[in-house]
Amino acid sequence: MTNPSFAYDQSMTAPEFGTLDVSPAVVAEILLKRRRVRGSLIEWCRHCGCEPAPHHRLLIDRLERVARGEIKRLAVFMPPGSAKSTYGSILFPPYVMANAPKHAILAASHTTELAERWGRRVRNLIARHSATLGLRLSDDSHAAGYWELESGGEYYAAGVGAAIIGFRAHGALIDDPIRSREDADSPHVRDKIWEWYKSDLLTRLAPGGWVILIQTRWHEDDLAGRIIGEMERGGERWDIVSLPAEAEAGDLLGREPGQWLWDDAYGYGDFLRHEKATQLPRNWSALYQQRPAPETGDYFKEEWFRPYTCEPPRETLNVYGASDYAVTSQGGDYTVHVVIGVDPENRMYLLDLWRGQTSSDVWIEAWCDLVCKWKPAFWAEEYGQIISGVGPYLKRRAIERRAYTCREQFPSRGDKAVRAQSMRGRMATLGLYVRQGAPWFADLRAELLSFPAGKHDDQVDALGLVGQLLDKIRAGENPKPPTVVRSDGYVPSYEDTRNWSWKTL
Repeated sequence: MTNPSFAYDQSMTAPEFGTLDVSPAVVAEILLKRRRVRGSLIEWCRHCGCEPAPHHRLLIDRLERVARGEIKRLAVFMPPGSAKSTYGSILFPPYVMANAPKHAILAASHTTELAERWGRRVRNLIARHSATLGLRLSDDSHAAGYWELESGGEYYAAGVGAAIIGFRAHGALIDDPIRSREDADSPHVRDKIWEWYKSDLLTRLAPGGWVILIQTRWHEDDLAGRIIGEMERGGERWDIVSLPAEAEAGDLLGREPGQWLWDDAYGYGDFLRHEKATQLPRNWSALYQQRPAPETGDYFKEEWFRPYTCEPPRETLNVYGASDYAVTSQGGDYTVHVVIGVDPENRMYLLDLWRGQTSSDVWIEAWCDLVCKWKPAFWAEEYGQIISGVGPYLKRRAIERRAYTCREQFPSRGDKAVRAQSMRGRMATLGLYVRQGAPWFADLRAELLSFPAGKHDDQVDALGLVGQLLDKIRAGENPKPPTVVRSDGYVPSYEDTRNWSWKTL
């Protein structure tokens, strides 16, 4: 991918052909290229030195529909560094103004300084490619925060929360309305942003004006969250482009689950892999996957998660597993396998977790892998058509791979919250210990804290099945001290014989 910087082409920017020694054929070629650039946002981007990746082309398609008046409200959610601002806030305004030279654009960001930086780059693009775009900046108004075109068009940059007085916009761009995690977590700041959006920004739109919101998700109740909530309650309809860093089911780009958003020579894929390995789970879920989870849950609480770096010795743990099986692959639900270890103090360690939208042969092999690795005493699963259908194959593969465990079936109950109550009570009392840096923890945390209102509950169901094994679970045991062997057969008086039995003597 070409680095998103801007190229300079003298043949396309000269104000008059009379200053160039060119033939009529060359003039005709230049005019044809100008027509292509003005008529296609992709051509304009390439003319400026940017070769759009697949996610950029999806964004460009939606932006062109905004320019044609087909979309009035567009929300774009992508991870940091994905060049969404390059295409949406820098390259799009010159293109839309070239096609509507008398229109005014309002651009807003979390601070006036950032908004003016976008304004400066847009202004410089127009100055550099004036002839190509058919636009010329007004000589008496060209500040970064506010400038005009000779044709009557205007551009105004404002910070979120700033008063917008005396300006009527045909379109509004809001890019990164939230400055930091601190602001995202502040109800007061979120309320101020929402009030500014409703009272200041929307009231400055001309009839039929459009709004584009570009951001990474920070919080369930951020500006995007409130807009989506209002839409779900019957408010304004928004077209939403939400692209996670790591693809999930139903991806807008058609990626397979697990594929990265942008993985080429530009190096963004390596950046995402590093971020997933090092970022806080909450940040990864929100900023990178566009799935903000609440700071604390209603049913499961954030403080119930307790990190660990190394699990206790295996011989001190009693190990159990559970699975929640999906009906079909790629059907929206996940198959989930969990492995729990219980130590002598009844603390639970989430030793392993597997989750996927796959065919039964794939998740059966994953199940066998976990059983062979952890050798659980019991494995919980639900009765139903899934296990009855794949049960014979699962049993055969378990025998072939020597994946032996005692499988316990539990009847399905209608209320998922009731099914999860045993695990919830145990977590509330003793916590759930999770491996620090585990690649699956961000998704687990988001699902549990969003339960029961979240989109997915497969991991909750699997943990709930472990909870139903509680009547069979006993605490782990510390290793017994070595037996002292005496020739006369007597047991020394200092030895603890409370756990001895005549059956074993």
